Amino acid sequence: MTPIVKVIIPAFNEQDSIANVVNDIPKIVDEVIVVNNNSTDNTVINAQNAGATVLTETKKGYGYACLKGMDYIAKNALNLPDIVVFLDGDYSDYPEQLTEIIAPITNENIDFVIGSRVKRLREQGSMTPQQVFGNWLATFLMKLFFNAKFTDLGPFRAIKYQKLLDLQMEDKTYGWTVEMQLKAIKKRYTYTEIPVKYRNRIGVSKVSGTVKGTILAGVKILSWIFKYSFK
Repeated sequence: MTPIVKVIIPAFNEQDSIANVVNDIPKIVDEVIVVNNNSTDNTVINAQNAGATVLTETKKGYGYACLKGMDYIAKNALNLPDIVVFLDGDYSDYPEQLTEIIAPITNENIDFVIGSRVKRLREQGSMTPQQVFGNWLATFLMKLFFNAKFTDLGPFRAIKYQKLLDLQMEDKTYGWTVEMQLKAIKKRYTYTEIPVKYRNRIGVSKVSGTVKGTILAGVKILSWIFKYSFK
């Protein structure tokens, strides 16, 4: 049986990229949900014109946007998904690789899949030095404390819908990705990584593109890791 797949895309001022992202998502996807997170440009109209369901979350934060998408799905009880995919709206990921991301779930019954932005597939300059170091540090600490096998905190990821609900996600901002991975480890979910291509994003990053964003993201990620290491 073909699984029902829904995609959640948080978006803040991504007018130049969001239609590309939505249009490149494979047609096997049941619904593309773009969560407008206080955009002041044409993100909403461009996403709608590309065929996405567009929601608005006025509280700023990546986690807030993801939770808004999840709440919308939960209230559409007639068409609940088997798999939820999370994807950024800046066109740095290759949405057409969604079929590769969900394959371990559909073919091997894996619970959770991360798209790993491996160096050999990354466009030069697509990840800042602080991003590369932050990913290395976070995954190193997860390996040290939890014997995890993750190599990336990549935003392109897929998870069984019921498993996602069981995680009881709560982070509202920068810690969303690492929270999901830590809780998946704690709950002993099966997981794997799929190497994915990664290109320079369209527009300026709201996290790694600013000193404040980089510092806040780093603090939040490390706080989640240390919180769970002492539980």
